[in-house]
Amino acid sequence: MANSLSVFLAKRYLFSRHQSGFASFISASSTLGIMLGVCVLIVALSAMNGFERVLAQKLLSIVPHGELISVDTPMTRWRENINTVTKSERVIAAAPLIKAQAMLQKKGQLKGVELRGVDLELEQQVSDISSYVINGQWQDLQQENSIIIGQGIADKLSLSAGDKVQLLLPKAHSGQVRQQFPAPEVFNLTVVGVFKFGGVIDDSLIYTELSHGQAFLELEPAQVQGIRLKVDSIFAAPQIVRQAANLLTQDYVYIYDWTRTQGHLFSDIQLVRVVMYLALTMVIAVASFNIVSTLIMVVNEKRGDIAILITMGATPSTIMMCFILQGLSNGLLGTVFGTLLGIYLAKNLTDIVQWFEQLFNTQFLSGDVYFINYIPSHMQSQDVILTAFIAVCMSLLATIYPAWRATKVAPAQVLGQA
Repeated sequence: MANSLSVFLAKRYLFSRHQSGFASFISASSTLGIMLGVCVLIVALSAMNGFERVLAQKLLSIVPHGELISVDTPMTRWRENINTVTKSERVIAAAPLIKAQAMLQKKGQLKGVELRGVDLELEQQVSDISSYVINGQWQDLQQENSIIIGQGIADKLSLSAGDKVQLLLPKAHSGQVRQQFPAPEVFNLTVVGVFKFGGVIDDSLIYTELSHGQAFLELEPAQVQGIRLKVDSIFAAPQIVRQAANLLTQDYVYIYDWTRTQGHLFSDIQLVRVVMYLALTMVIAVASFNIVSTLIMVVNEKRGDIAILITMGATPSTIMMCFILQGLSNGLLGTVFGTLLGIYLAKNLTDIVQWFEQLFNTQFLSGDVYFINYIPSHMQSQDVILTAFIAVCMSLLATIYPAWRATKVAPAQVLGQA
């Protein structure tokens, strides 16, 4: 009986035509504020989830999950080591690696690069680089003295598939007296392909076949500098790579994983997520506590009605529940519409941003700077549920004090003044 009376009074006060214009404005603004806060928070979290997913699926498809680099001397049992580390259930694949800092020269222009010598077949098991070759073929690296370069390097040196280029490497020192300024070794190479991935990777990496890299660095055919690992969980890569390294009992290796080279990207995403979550939660809180102002004004307007209800036997809980329901309805209305709008925008965020880019003839993310040129979005149900739950809880908390004040109305004083 009391609950039905509270619901009836809440509906009557909520849709009353005699409510003051200012109170109606505050009520509408609180609902709109909650709606916008919930909507923006869902969209922002979906964008952060999208960046995380792209980081895992795209960037780490080329960046090694882990590397085991020989400490002092080249690794001579690399095939045996690969068989050893792949016995670990969490290591998906492994491949040999040779890498060195070098310079590419074409007609007086120089570009600093990182040379990677790889096994063409095994490399495709730990990296998707072959799928990003846009000019030439990955298997063309089998040709003598051939390299595949990034698009940024190709643009810098005006190179394309079939062009000749010079590779400058520091001269190897095998027990000889080291000169103070040794002249670099020069190799004449042919560009057989260009890959386009995006970001700084295009500006720094060049690939050559493993045997060619061994010849450039004066290594024996069985020698490599280390092995690359692909693991089943990128976020557990530090532990998995260390466990794999412990399996190598005959070689001392440096242990590297992607969190040392690209971990700052993931940390930045997490930091932005936390800051954005706190900021937008405060927006929802401010909008929710506008309900306090609305209900206090409603309580002051309805003091006479409250006094009559109390004299007729209405309990404090009935009066309090009446105003809690009235205020909570604003929060629920804003949460529902904000959630629905946020879900729609989150699911279509990439297309919406691309439409704005076409409309204003601009690009928000440049593929030459970042590893993607679009705004990704990946909505997760737990983010939507948590956001809606927080908004409803804040709305409920905002109604308690004004509803409690309504129970403190003194009937004798109010009716006596009337």
